[in-house]
Amino acid sequence: MANTAHIPTSNSALIAMITDEDTVVGFLLAGVGNVDLRRKTNYLIVDSKTTVKQIEDAFKEFTTRTDIAIVLISQYVANMIRFLVDSYNKPIPAILEIPSKNHPYDPAHDSILSRVKHLFNAESVASTRH
Repeated sequence: MANTAHIPTSNSALIAMITDEDTVVGFLLAGVGNVDLRRKTNYLIVDSKTTVKQIEDAFKEFTTRTDIAIVLISQYVANMIRFLVDSYNKPIPAILEIPSKNHPYDPAHDSILSRVKHLFNAESVASTRH
């Protein structure tokens, strides 16, 4: 596969999180947390004091770091920066929208599901042309 993305194998790839405190704590307890030598973490806890600029900056940082393979983002947070999430088109790190404790998941707003739906619609149109 010529266009496959390469995940570094010298260090383990990380999961980054941009979500509420309860979700971050749960993942930290599962061992997902990381703090590097520059005191940079692989998570951003979003609360009522977190600005959209801080969320944008964290998203941009996590999607450009070479040691991150997956970015988990609460769907309600992704809705705050929907233009960035929808315009992101690289396979690695993968962006996964997840539900949070206080905000239900809505599949209609999930960027991955909308891309898959678009892909299948394009394939069905192409298959009817044969």
